[in-house]
Amino acid sequence: MIIDAHNHPDWDGMNFESFIADMDKNGIDKTWLLTWEAPFGDYSPFNLEMTSGHLFESKDTNSYPVPFERCIDYVQRAPERFILGYAPDLRRVDALSCMKTAVSIYGVKVCGEVKLRMLYDNPDAVEIFKFCGDANIPVTLHFDYPQATKKSYNYPRSNWWYGGSIDTLEHLLNLCPKTNFLGHAPGFWGHISNDDLMYTVSNPDAPVKTGGKIEYLLGAYPNLYCDISAKSGYSALSRDKEYSYKLINKFPDRFLYARDCFDNKHQQIIEELNLNKDVKELIYYKNAERLINK
Repeated sequence: MIIDAHNHPDWDGMNFESFIADMDKNGIDKTWLLTWEAPFGDYSPFNLEMTSGHLFESKDTNSYPVPFERCIDYVQRAPERFILGYAPDLRRVDALSCMKTAVSIYGVKVCGEVKLRMLYDNPDAVEIFKFCGDANIPVTLHFDYPQATKKSYNYPRSNWWYGGSIDTLEHLLNLCPKTNFLGHAPGFWGHISNDDLMYTVSNPDAPVKTGGKIEYLLGAYPNLYCDISAKSGYSALSRDKEYSYKLINKFPDRFLYARDCFDNKHQQIIEELNLNKDVKELIYYKNAERLINK
């Protein structure tokens, strides 16, 4: 059994049929389908290229990069293959109502992906995250730092920061002890190392310096989990495989296999770490099942 705990419909040139074919090719039984609800100005030109064109085709200026209706469509067509996720733009005045409705009517199991140019410990956001904790719904958070995402152009933004800092995450872990959070993206994974590279480099490849904030937070907060998806998760685990092996074995119940792309490099890094069978089963599916079946 393998569960991909982070992916998106109509993403990176994939439609429903090619998405299913890719899952079959890579031995993936189920996928958590996550939305990305954010207004223009919160996503970069690169992200526009990843959305299979629907943003260009839409006449709605409020169209989102990964709308909820696309996730619903996939789940309705193959309910045995997909787990429904949803996260509203937390700045919407009706965000909490939208989240509650998504859970009660559509059976949403995951809050994600939260990827917004705002501090995630905003009181309005915390109210939604606390609801997710009460409803046993895990929350996937994307973090990026401004200088690490700075671009040569200025329109519509000169950088693409999301969420705040690692201190914002720790504040959330304290504020919402009943809520399980999945850390994701360069602004999270850079903290696998005890250095400052992540503030200016999106995906550092320098050797890991032990004592990073991820290890500290995993030890201090039982409600933190690690989403290993995308280049950020793969790069972090590849930086120092000996350290990654030790970190995962220290917290085997806190790592989730996930892709946020359409290849099998994340399976490759898991296999290269030479983890034992029980630990790999936790990463590949048991941790994901436990989070959404509490």
